[in-house]
Amino acid sequence: MNKETNQSNGSVRTADLVQKGLARRYKTEKRFRMAGLCAIIFSLLCLAGLFVSIFGSGYTAFQQTAIELDIFLDPSLLNPNNLSGADFNGLVKTSFFKLFPEVTDRGEKKKLLSLLSSGASYRLSDFVKTHPDKIGQTVSLFVPADDDVDMLIKGHVNRNLPETERRLDNLQLSLINTLEKQAKIKKQFNTTFFTAGDSREPELAGIRGATCGSFYTLLITLVLSFPIGVAAAVYLEEFAPKNRFTDVIEVNINNLAAVPSIVFGLLGLAVFLNFFELPRSSSLAGGIVLTLMTLPTIIIAGRAALKSVPPSIREAALGVGASKTQMVAHHVLPLAMPGMLTGTIIGMARALGETAPLLMIGMVAFIVDIPAGFTDPSTVLPVQIFLWADSPERAFMEKTSAAIMVLLLFLVVMNSAAVFLRKKYEQRW
Repeated sequence: MNKETNQSNGSVRTADLVQKGLARRYKTEKRFRMAGLCAIIFSLLCLAGLFVSIFGSGYTAFQQTAIELDIFLDPSLLNPNNLSGADFNGLVKTSFFKLFPEVTDRGEKKKLLSLLSSGASYRLSDFVKTHPDKIGQTVSLFVPADDDVDMLIKGHVNRNLPETERRLDNLQLSLINTLEKQAKIKKQFNTTFFTAGDSREPELAGIRGATCGSFYTLLITLVLSFPIGVAAAVYLEEFAPKNRFTDVIEVNINNLAAVPSIVFGLLGLAVFLNFFELPRSSSLAGGIVLTLMTLPTIIIAGRAALKSVPPSIREAALGVGASKTQMVAHHVLPLAMPGMLTGTIIGMARALGETAPLLMIGMVAFIVDIPAGFTDPSTVLPVQIFLWADSPERAFMEKTSAAIMVLLLFLVVMNSAAVFLRKKYEQRW
């Protein structure tokens, strides 16, 4: 009787110990899950804070302050057959002075004209060249205001600050108030931001040149890196013998994927510019440098995609008489292509955001003209952002944030395309 009682008490104590251990492990697992959830929430909050900060600083760049002028297109000054020598700047000044007949002093006139952007005459020139039939008439035309006026209208400058702490003095402020009362000044959609190249004047600067440069650079990168990367991945995974030589190649490819990007820029400077004498600051040189940087990522992703194809596919193809080349080309490669495309897009997204290697080959130069080809001097969006961020003008700060928003949009689109391709074409075995 005592023996049975002792066995019963022992089993009870063992069950209690097991239950206590399980409860302790469950609590530990719950704490671990909560810690992971808190980490994810914290990361998302930081990311949201970053996006809100960038959007809050840059959304105003998509608007531009313009001043409406009633300009008489004097036919005695405008020859439709020779508009290149016309005094468009004089026409703008004359029409602007008519809005303020009380301003007669030379110094006050100079302050009045400083409210207009230096691009006002170019806006009038473009209008006349587009509408030569308007010569001899009075037209209402919105011309860009100076960047200081733009910042004031957008609310980035406090009008109540002392005159010594503002870039616009009291006279200029009163002139702007008069324009507002006459409804001659307003904010418009900033088409210049998307259609113009870089400029020293913030109100005239745009991202079209950098966008075209990024397009040409990425096109060269894609044309070179994708076929070379896929071919290298196929050879190393399907055809290369397993020996010390291929082991060294694989180790070096993995190491190259972790090499700082500026090293590739130094390589491009030494080899492609100094030795092969490729055009400096061109999309051609930039694309080749980014190709070297992107290749390891594409090769590693391609090999992983090839490994994911089940061996039964290879065995079935060989079993029906296909050669090894036919087996790879007709069966393995098509099944691995979604993963290869995903790796390529991710590599291209990384190349789109790179700055350091392109700085080394001269793409940091101030480029005003829109590149028309692969050998023209150009820059890219990340470098354009770098240049604007280094500018002291307040207007360039909002353009920097706006350009970052555009760059992030491209990156989101490219990564979304990678996810879409994987979900659409991926096959589970």
